[in-house]
Amino acid sequence: MCEFCAQQADDEDDGGAAGSDKPREKAARTSRNYTGPFRKTPDRLLGMGLIRLYQLTLSGFVGNSCRHIPTCSEYGYESIARHGLWAGGWMTLFRVGRCGPGGTSGLDQVPEILGDGFRWWTPWRYFTLGRKRGRVP
Repeated sequence: MCEFCAQQADDEDDGGAAGSDKPREKAARTSRNYTGPFRKTPDRLLGMGLIRLYQLTLSGFVGNSCRHIPTCSEYGYESIARHGLWAGGWMTLFRVGRCGPGGTSGLDQVPEILGDGFRWWTPWRYFTLGRKRGRVP
């Protein structure tokens, strides 16, 4: 179950019983973007600010057409927050490219850490992060 489905299940009313024994806790405010810890460097804040600006302005005109979960803008926000503007920007660029016709779809999370083969001088390697692997029998 995804985090949003779990939150909705927790927020649902348990039948409307007036004398419920469980006290109602105030639901924590959640954001659709990454809220975990990250270093707040100027390049990360700039990249995240540009993506947030897109989300608040142009995203409504583009429509809800992303084929992945999380959406491409959410993926970009999280990848830049976790890995910086250079690595996260390349990951976002390749993710948007995979979202088009003939691309992949489905669940595609940002990796927690990058492997040793991902260096700043090899940006083409970020293309392989979201590829679907062959089916295992």
